[in-house]
Amino acid sequence: MTIATADLYDERGDELDSLSLPMIDLGGHVAFDGPIRTVRCHRDNALVKKVLATPGDGAVLVVDGGGSLESALVGDLIAASAVDNGWAGVIVNGAIRDRAAMAELPLGVKALGSNPRKSAKDGVGEVDVTVTIAGVVFAPGRHVWADADGVLVER
Repeated sequence: MTIATADLYDERGDELDSLSLPMIDLGGHVAFDGPIRTVRCHRDNALVKKVLATPGDGAVLVVDGGGSLESALVGDLIAASAVDNGWAGVIVNGAIRDRAAMAELPLGVKALGSNPRKSAKDGVGEVDVTVTIAGVVFAPGRHVWADADGVLVER
């Protein structure tokens, strides 16, 4: 990412939405951007794992876990798969695990927090659907930018 989200917002303003959740930077890259892909799931990361095991081509996976911190939706092995498959980053409305290992990976990761508890592996959820997190619409194919200041999304 070559432009800071604050500068991008100054340039484009009303063309963008700003996510107001207090996300934590947990990956090796703080700044990242790309086209949006999505997974909606609750305490079940099978679809997250499946999607991140496919070619990312610089995309950002937005995972709507409903804000639950009860179990992790991304861990170090899934994040390493994302790196291997060319994903720019992952934004999780929920928890991740393996924070120390994830911080060493060349991947942008933002989440609400962490929890060492594993999630279910049943494959319950939806892929590439529009998700709304804290009033911000994340539609597949739109662009998202993230850095230390926050997350911006094309309207």
